[in-house]
Amino acid sequence: MFHKNEKWESSIHRETSMYRKTDDIRNEFSRDYNRILHCNAYRRLKHKTQVFYGTRNDHICTRIEHVQHVAAISSTMSQELGLNVDLVSAIALGHDIGHAPFGHEGEKIISTLAVKSGNAKFWHEQNSLIVADKIETLAGLDGMRRNLNLTYAVRDGLISHCGEVDENGIKPREEVINLYDIQRSNQFDPFTWEACVVKVADKIAYLGRDIEDALRLKILDNEQLEELKDTLKFKFGTTIEKVNTTNLVHGFIMDLIQHSDPENGLCFSEEYFQLMNNIKKFNYKNIYKHKRLQYYNRYANLILESIFHALDDAYESLPGFTELMRFYPQLAMNFRNWLVRYSDLDEVDKAQQDFEIPVVYRIGDRKEYSAAVLMFIALMSDFYALEQFDQLVAF
Repeated sequence: MFHKNEKWESSIHRETSMYRKTDDIRNEFSRDYNRILHCNAYRRLKHKTQVFYGTRNDHICTRIEHVQHVAAISSTMSQELGLNVDLVSAIALGHDIGHAPFGHEGEKIISTLAVKSGNAKFWHEQNSLIVADKIETLAGLDGMRRNLNLTYAVRDGLISHCGEVDENGIKPREEVINLYDIQRSNQFDPFTWEACVVKVADKIAYLGRDIEDALRLKILDNEQLEELKDTLKFKFGTTIEKVNTTNLVHGFIMDLIQHSDPENGLCFSEEYFQLMNNIKKFNYKNIYKHKRLQYYNRYANLILESIFHALDDAYESLPGFTELMRFYPQLAMNFRNWLVRYSDLDEVDKAQQDFEIPVVYRIGDRKEYSAAVLMFIALMSDFYALEQFDQLVAF
């Protein structure tokens, strides 16, 4: 139904040329998928919050499961719509590699700290692009580690994936733009139909699974369960005794496929679109604003603010972090090693590493130093952030 992508040359463009093995059978988007799969930012998603922080329950969704759910839903829809499955899979797999620890609360905390330090607001869609372009590396044939150098279509999908906006009839934009000109979430439509699919799949994926996890953790009481059943009853006709991801996701996928076309864009029926918005309202009211999460929000704020101030205040003791090394040697050493890699802090140490990447942060600029601290924190998993915080409060 959807025609082959007519923006091919722009979509497969990379900022710099990249080697190719002579017997490589992958297309450009398959290569991107593998480059994301093998980068550290993707691996850390297994210990980053989706909704419930630092859970000890193995069956509660983490960020890495979420991106796999988005990839599965996106692939199913793109196959039926005649789109490029390799492209949609790469975008879906990488869309959250720039997400902060502690979920959207962590994102808010880092954004507040960014503004206070004179930097722009933090939003994870843009950070996913920055992480892919400037932070993450893979070893080349010569053993040197360089940035991922992804295609334009995948990079566009990373920064354009926001699934929080309530909209129907999503279509791609026509023009190629500098992706760093995008200053806020949902400012521009994605460049490809595949990125539009990921944008929709992101919301489909989290709504149902968040309910399932809330039920498993007994977050919802009987009265809330009745409210949820009433929300779903008008669509399914009868009360659903078991509310789970399968019941919800299948219906949304099939409805979108049936009602989408190139002229009207990716569309749900009015019935399903309203159902999606009703479920989202239910989740915000009864899950995301639950008092148990509110307690942890304050804890997350304490953790991230404490780490930020400890590292940011160490600026005066550069380049050796003398005071920080004295009291918190592991945290100081971890951050200094990271800073050497991505800044101009110590060119001698940098030259001895197997990294061949441009300088990201100029440490002579106080604001850029703070931005480096914020990126270091944003890359942390929940558990790593907890470990670093423990150093600050342990004697």
